[in-house]
Amino acid sequence: MTQQEQAKELIREFKKYAYYPKTKDDELFVKELKENAKQCALIAVDFAMNSKYSFQPMHGGWVSGKSYYEELKQEIEKL
Repeated sequence: MTQQEQAKELIREFKKYAYYPKTKDDELFVKELKENAKQCALIAVDFAMNSKYSFQPMHGGWVSGKSYYEELKQEIEKL
């Protein structure tokens, strides 16, 4: 799974738990819900990046978790 795919998946999963009080403006609600989910995903990535076990398999080898998670954070922020 690429960092972009994983970024989308993290946000999709966190949308289930992100809270934003529904307003009469459905478009604003959806926008704020996505923003809350992005913030949750960034917190999760920061947590994983600071783990002493942060190494990820990548294209048949292993890559340092720090560089992997930095790229993942960039993909989340683009969404």
